[in-house]
Amino acid sequence: MSAGIEIAPGLWIPENELEFHFIRSPGPGGQNVNKVASALQLRFAAATTTVLDAPGRQRLAGLAGRRLAQDGWLVLTAHRLRTQEGNRRDAFERLTELIRQARTAPKPRKATRPTRGSQLRRVEGKKQRQGVKRLRTRPGVDD
Repeated sequence: MSAGIEIAPGLWIPENELEFHFIRSPGPGGQNVNKVASALQLRFAAATTTVLDAPGRQRLAGLAGRRLAQDGWLVLTAHRLRTQEGNRRDAFERLTELIRQARTAPKPRKATRPTRGSQLRRVEGKKQRQGVKRLRTRPGVDD
């Protein structure tokens, strides 16, 4: 792992954009969980990364949600597995998946008009609902 993490063939996250620390895990591990720091806290410089362009960084911010800190670092915590290596692999896989999703631009929506049939069905449904509600009202003087 000399150049960082490989996202796609020929595309790597540089090591200077990553920080990781092992912390004590709240997950499985039995008595060992109190002694060994097996959970991984992975920090990725999402705001200044060279892997994504500006729209990609915006998409990553949307995908990351609460995991994106105020300082622009994406923080992932992996503690599902019992070993440091397993949690490291899990965190790196999750990070690469987030970046892959952020790299693909969403397909633009084509504006379409509702068909005549769908308009008629909508109006018929509204009339039927109007009739049901009208039956619920109190009878008037002339009824």
